[in-house]
Amino acid sequence: MKIKRHNLSIRFVHWFTAMSILVLFFSGFGQMPIYKRYFVDQLPGMGWSSDFYITLNLHYYAAIVLIFVSIYYLTYLIGTRKIDVLPRKGDFKESIQIFAAMVGLAEEPENDKYLAEQRLAFAVTAFTILALILTGILKVYKNLPGVEFSAGTVFWLAMIHNIFTVILLFSIIVHLLAFLLKDNRPLVASMFTGVIGQEYIMRRHTKWWEKMQNNAGEEVVPASMADGMEKPVASTLETGGQSIPDAILEEAAGGITPDAAGNELAGESRLAAGPDEAAGEIAADESPTGKAADQVNTCAEGEA
Repeated sequence: MKIKRHNLSIRFVHWFTAMSILVLFFSGFGQMPIYKRYFVDQLPGMGWSSDFYITLNLHYYAAIVLIFVSIYYLTYLIGTRKIDVLPRKGDFKESIQIFAAMVGLAEEPENDKYLAEQRLAFAVTAFTILALILTGILKVYKNLPGVEFSAGTVFWLAMIHNIFTVILLFSIIVHLLAFLLKDNRPLVASMFTGVIGQEYIMRRHTKWWEKMQNNAGEEVVPASMADGMEKPVASTLETGGQSIPDAILEEAAGGITPDAAGNELAGESRLAAGPDEAAGEIAADESPTGKAADQVNTCAEGEA
């Protein structure tokens, strides 16, 4: 059973943010300039990389994409109120416990949809991107006709922008290295497909699993339906340790509810088994004494 972890909006934000930041890094370093100094522009197809105006315009276009995605995501958070990725009280202490569990010094705490360390990393990344956007806008504004900044202001704008660039680069490196850990690897595929295995959630995201059991609005869908389904399943039926949507069982039973389907199938199996076996099953379901036993014996004798 696969469960929806990231909807299309979240995946859109993630990948467009990643691509725009990648372009911003490349074009930003190209303006230092380092690509001509270290012969990057001598590589096949990279001759344009040492052209200041090309990398400058590329930097502007990527910045526009990043600003758009940031505004879109902020609107999404406010509109949907899905703020489970935001930091909470005690996340720092819980993150230390998670890191200790990775080296066998402690037990990993019960986790929600996002681990404490993921919520803290999100806050750092979001604040860093905000700082880069604000300082970047001011750096562009100072180039407009009639706008003059003091030399000190220009210097500190550049320094702050560069410092947060290094912070963002470091956070991305840590983010990628985290997936070298075996427990984190299933999360990589979920950012492409949007779904993740139920067993993984039950083992590592127990708080999230409990919320899904108590919340009729959570999306619990088979892997074959996960990509096309956006509406939540109203309720689930626990069968064999797995959560199976009632709606799917109803459809398989031809519109009959799971309980009714089960009773009907049980009745059919008794009839198909023959009179003697049917009598035995009825006797097992009911009390073997009194009126029920007499009815079973009479039925068996009549058939014989």
